[in-house]
Amino acid sequence: MEEAIENAKKAIPAEVRMISGCRDEQTSADVSNVASFQLPDPDGSAGGACTSALLNVLYADHKKLEEDLSFQQVLLKVRDVLKEKGFAQIPQLSSSRPIDIKNTFDLVPNHVTGTRRAVMIGINYVGDNPGELAGCHNDVGNMKDYIQDVHDFDEENITLLMDDGEHISPTRDNILAAYRRIVEESQPGDAVFCHYSGHGGKLRDDNGDEADGYDETLVPVDYATEGQIRDDLLFKNLVGGFREGVFCTFVMDCCHSGSVLDLPFQFKADGENDSMGVSSGFDFNSLLSMAASMNDTNMFADIASNPQKLLALCGSCTIS
Repeated sequence: MEEAIENAKKAIPAEVRMISGCRDEQTSADVSNVASFQLPDPDGSAGGACTSALLNVLYADHKKLEEDLSFQQVLLKVRDVLKEKGFAQIPQLSSSRPIDIKNTFDLVPNHVTGTRRAVMIGINYVGDNPGELAGCHNDVGNMKDYIQDVHDFDEENITLLMDDGEHISPTRDNILAAYRRIVEESQPGDAVFCHYSGHGGKLRDDNGDEADGYDETLVPVDYATEGQIRDDLLFKNLVGGFREGVFCTFVMDCCHSGSVLDLPFQFKADGENDSMGVSSGFDFNSLLSMAASMNDTNMFADIASNPQKLLALCGSCTIS
């Protein structure tokens, strides 16, 4: 485990945690009536099963929890809510560092006192039958209420992407740009929250780094022309880019989301696991390779903007 932790620190400087709605091989669900989850339903009747169940546990009736729940208790309660409603999906918690799941659940720990920033994405794929969803915009509205009310996120630091004609369109380019921007803006001591509600997918692995032979993906609104967003690209544009000292929490409410951020440590709320361990089949060599390629890219971009650094590297080279 010690070697795994050291490799994780090398590849992912920040503390990153993700709650996902299901395992990689599972599909998620859009529910027709979040009132059945005992939510206040301020933003419409439909919603994603994962988001609705999580808010049922953490924010039912728009009230803060009166008791402290552990990570394990939260995830198991989410699983119970899903099971009661007839959903088979198994929620998971994954992270860049191993977590004692008996510790109190915290979206933003007390020691994180910097700016709180969020990127929230809801895609209903309006007009794209039969792929159209109904609840993803509502998920964003409900989750936004939660992070503002309970965790003191300011409106000015929350970026919303939705295909509702009013907000930034969740195209492939816009999603990646929003993720790159929050990485660039976030400084040590800051907290980041990212929420995605929409379709998730699987594509044949194109570089041999997936044990199951598939890359997990997010599906932007313009996927038909611009393609899906692979987990490798999410790592390079998001997870691996945050500075050390930044604390990040993700909620991914989509199909095949168990390892969509390529995080090395995992807890499955299936009632059989009682601790967090290294994700099954996780390839640390591939993770370190991705991190190294990011460092190379960042180095050359930095050199291009500062010729003196190139002079220092080249020694006897002459820069005109």
